[in-house]
Amino acid sequence: MSEKKYSILQIQGGLGKHIAATALAKVIKRSFPERELIVVCAWPELWASLPFVYRVFPLGNTQYFYSEYVDGKDSLIFANEPYFTTTHVNKTHSLVESWCKMYGLEYQGEQPVLKINPEQKKAIRNFYEPKFEGKPFLLLHTNGGLFTNERPFCWSRDMPFDVASKVADHFKKSHFIMQITRPNSPEIPDVFVRNEQLSNTELCGLVELTDKRLLIDSSLQHAAAAFSLPSTVLWNATSSVIFGHGIHDNIQAKEKPTKPLPGSYLFDYQFDANENEFPYEEEDLKDLYNIDQIVASLESQSNHPKKGFG
Repeated sequence: MSEKKYSILQIQGGLGKHIAATALAKVIKRSFPERELIVVCAWPELWASLPFVYRVFPLGNTQYFYSEYVDGKDSLIFANEPYFTTTHVNKTHSLVESWCKMYGLEYQGEQPVLKINPEQKKAIRNFYEPKFEGKPFLLLHTNGGLFTNERPFCWSRDMPFDVASKVADHFKKSHFIMQITRPNSPEIPDVFVRNEQLSNTELCGLVELTDKRLLIDSSLQHAAAAFSLPSTVLWNATSSVIFGHGIHDNIQAKEKPTKPLPGSYLFDYQFDANENEFPYEEEDLKDLYNIDQIVASLESQSNHPKKGFG
């Protein structure tokens, strides 16, 4: 047997799930400090700077991995899917808690963590700060999901355009406003729009420059939690209990009418919820959210010290 011992964590899924999984990685390292932690994942760039991670491998690019870290080695394997655990399906535990419970690990409130190195920070700052013109930075993340998905809008988690527009109108004189969205999605007039695919480092790192954040159930609400930046997060149909973070002000949309869901299996409304099961009537759409509540939540973010770069 090799003298070295390993914990091998495999993660599949989207960027937000990967950021949330950094909390699980901290639990694994705390539980097995004598073992080197190896991560195999779809989005390796955000893991490379984490000091408690020994090696990172992209999924599908693991040449010689078995002979190096598995065959005849003292390795623990963490490669199960938490989305199909009872506590996750029943929405009784957060994703990280369910992940830990699945592996028999003790969860002690660990939160996600991201680390952007000084050169990456400098590049992000040099691009964005000249655009601020001395104004504080309000970030609106309106549309999420994989860029390979051609749907311009997903009702179950993307921000209603009317909400985004009204918030932008309220803050446009006092703040530099940027919208993060997808190609072909609606764009808010008179704000700075990024609808191209950014590197994960830039996408997450720019969050540290923000003063206020209005986010959705997607990667940047996990990134904001990782940087300890309280944010306002809107939840149309997915659950803040399992995917949210207590640091944020999680605002749920108007309660959905009870309707049969013939296309749903273990979950009701998923990230890419199907239009056939849209639960609202036309008149419901006018007040899915209370704009005054959202504005007040964003205003309260001024009471939190900005972390920023430095």
